[in-house]
Amino acid sequence: MIACRQSCSHLRTPFNLCCPPWLLLCSAVLMSTELRCTQGLKVTSTGPQTIQRAEGDTVTLGCSYMPSLLDTGEIDIEWSVLSPDTTKKDQMLLSYTRSTKYYHGGPRVTEGFSFAAGDPSKGDASLSIAQLSRDHSSTYQCKVKKSPGVDTRKVSLVVKVKPSVPRCWLEGGELVGEAVSLHCESSEGSTPLMYKWRRESKDPMPAAATQDGAAGELRISNHTQSFAGIYLCEVNNAVGAERCRISLRANKHPNRSAVIGGKVVGSLLLIFIFLVFAGVLYWKLKGRRHHDEEFSNEIREDVGPPDSRPVSRHTGPTPQKLGGSERCQLFHTQSLQLQARTNSGATCSGWR
Repeated sequence: MIACRQSCSHLRTPFNLCCPPWLLLCSAVLMSTELRCTQGLKVTSTGPQTIQRAEGDTVTLGCSYMPSLLDTGEIDIEWSVLSPDTTKKDQMLLSYTRSTKYYHGGPRVTEGFSFAAGDPSKGDASLSIAQLSRDHSSTYQCKVKKSPGVDTRKVSLVVKVKPSVPRCWLEGGELVGEAVSLHCESSEGSTPLMYKWRRESKDPMPAAATQDGAAGELRISNHTQSFAGIYLCEVNNAVGAERCRISLRANKHPNRSAVIGGKVVGSLLLIFIFLVFAGVLYWKLKGRRHHDEEFSNEIREDVGPPDSRPVSRHTGPTPQKLGGSERCQLFHTQSLQLQARTNSGATCSGWR
């Protein structure tokens, strides 16, 4: 639409009340040359004044315009970030004048910013921002001027984080007749996050189920066989959505008599295993003790005869000075003494 602002002078003369109508008509025609109608440039972009986008996306802030036929000056376009502090200057980002594009504020400030159209002078001064981050959240102003016409448009950009893939888990024994809870939680995402549970099949949600959209909990107070199946949890915010799924089963209560019988059989089996283990341990200890006693007796039989006291030179000759028959007789006497102690005999043979 083209807005037309007109300022027209009214015909006021001291004699317009006393002159005939034809004279008043002539005066109006003559003075119509002094009428002025000014029609200025107008920004024609429509759409929401606040835009929400996800981090990492690309966004275009619209700023289409239409100049007036009476606008004769050079086209001049400016994109700025408005400061929330009214006492500070706004930060200019891009400008276009005399067929030249200019970047302001350095590479760090203008990185990712560009005019959406190759030639902004053709009626499209929209701004494109790539690889959005939360630092890009601000209010932007487009100003288009072509003398004498000038117009502006402000757009607020809010950059948010998409929710991450949520984690689904179950609390409860999945037993028929008992309560069971399904939980869903996303570790990342700009608030507010809203959770919603539904069945993967076309079956309706259980009548006994209640949902907490903020906490991501689905609680079933009285679980039945008809509630078993696959459940989906979807989490979303203003810029995205993710989901997870979980399988819910319906287990019957086990037979109590069978459980008790199983416990009794298990206890008896445990006692039997313990008795067998104790018997094997006792048998091994008893065998080892018997073996130790036999080994001790063998050592005693293999012990050689004790050394005799040295014969005094005054009482008799030394063993070295004894002859063969004398040594044999001496050894035989010692063996008889040892046999009396150990109940085993010893003979002397081979001595000559």
